[in-house]
Amino acid sequence: MYPRHVRMITAAVALILTVAACGQSPSPSPSRMLTVGLGFIPSVQFAPFYLADRAGYYHDAGLDVTFQNRIDPDLVTLVGQGGIDVGLADGTSVIPAVSQGIPIRYLATVYATYPSIVFAKASSGIEDAPDLAGRKLGIPGRFGSSWIMLQALLRSADLTATDLQIVEYPDFGQGAAVAQGAVDAATGFANNEPVQLQLSGEEVNILRVDDVIALPGPGLIAGTSTIGSKPDAIGAFVVQTLRAMREIAADPDKGLDAAIAAVPELGQDRATQRAILLATIEMWQSDLTRARGLGAIDRDGWTESIAFLTELELVAKPVTVDDLVDPRFIPVD
Repeated sequence: MYPRHVRMITAAVALILTVAACGQSPSPSPSRMLTVGLGFIPSVQFAPFYLADRAGYYHDAGLDVTFQNRIDPDLVTLVGQGGIDVGLADGTSVIPAVSQGIPIRYLATVYATYPSIVFAKASSGIEDAPDLAGRKLGIPGRFGSSWIMLQALLRSADLTATDLQIVEYPDFGQGAAVAQGAVDAATGFANNEPVQLQLSGEEVNILRVDDVIALPGPGLIAGTSTIGSKPDAIGAFVVQTLRAMREIAADPDKGLDAAIAAVPELGQDRATQRAILLATIEMWQSDLTRARGLGAIDRDGWTESIAFLTELELVAKPVTVDDLVDPRFIPVD
């Protein structure tokens, strides 16, 4: 009879040989399992995540990734509680959350230019912020990134929301309202509603907050406890997601194919989805990311945003950029 420790080694070797013979690798440990929260509706805008998953980038990095779709406020809370490991959330949601004690950090930029915009048909005559005075404007509600963006735009023209007729569309139908002429303008995302309106043959004017203040767009976030307990997994996820973004920027159809494979109904109108993806890719990039690579964090923009949200009384307790961002996982080119 072999000694006990020899028998244990022999059994372990047999297990490894059995797994290899089956052509399988051992399941990732719990420390490599990640639940990832994306936006509420599955979309081609999430192509980097779909590509990294379906092409095996996450798997090859030893990760077991599961996606969930959540609205931004729920996602931020769940990430802070550890119910979701990594999320895609707006920088202007991170600042108030951290100031309220929610323990999250922004890890890498996805949208280097702020995606929330105001858009209108060119025939409306709305070309810049002062033209919004007295107009009817559609918005999902007086909350979130679109509301913050709108206030920044209005302030640049010495206007407030009381100078407009605000119409709320809780079902996010403000884009259709613009198309139908029910409102003069609406908030939306530069890579969504105006793109679809343009594809219908309508000339569109877009008002961007980047011309007023460099608000931080959506990026990868994680809870501080998750960062502490799963640093290797978090780092691998960031690296592989940015890898997929670079590949899609170089070959958009690669991302489009991955998105359609993950969400088949997107394939019903490939041309529209490709146009949305191209607009999305454009927003991943800025002078900063072109100089330092995708994912780079604009600290000056975060500083300006803290000051702006403090003026809006959305910052419960003072915070600094270091309280909000943790860029250690961004690969250095």
